[in-house]
Amino acid sequence: MSARTIRRVSISDQKYVSVTTFRKSGAAVASPVWIAPLGDGTAGFTTGADSGKVKRLRNNSKVTLRACSMRGAIVEGSPIVEATAVVSTDAERYDSVYSAIRKKYGLTVVVMGIGTRLMTLIGRQPDNCAIIITLPDA
Repeated sequence: MSARTIRRVSISDQKYVSVTTFRKSGAAVASPVWIAPLGDGTAGFTTGADSGKVKRLRNNSKVTLRACSMRGAIVEGSPIVEATAVVSTDAERYDSVYSAIRKKYGLTVVVMGIGTRLMTLIGRQPDNCAIIITLPDA
């Protein structure tokens, strides 16, 4: 018998991830996102700076993550990953997270970003930020 290395699949390896943030009342709000590993025990995604996720994260950094479909339906049997997240408005950090997302998702990111680029052309610069998630030890 040969020894095999079994690589544990990280939540950041999933195509879509349901990120649950929490309101001040404690009510959970789940949102499907693209997520990418950042190589230092963290993962990240980008979002609008005025999104509900950002508002909730500024009040409570606790998040839960689960594999999901593009529309947010949880993948049956997927484990719940508890983590913490912070909002970063730093342009350099945003660029590194966006780069990781683009590397993972390829042309799809470019196509989905056409609307953002059109807004920029007409003078409406969207405010975006990066969400950095600290994952539990593997």
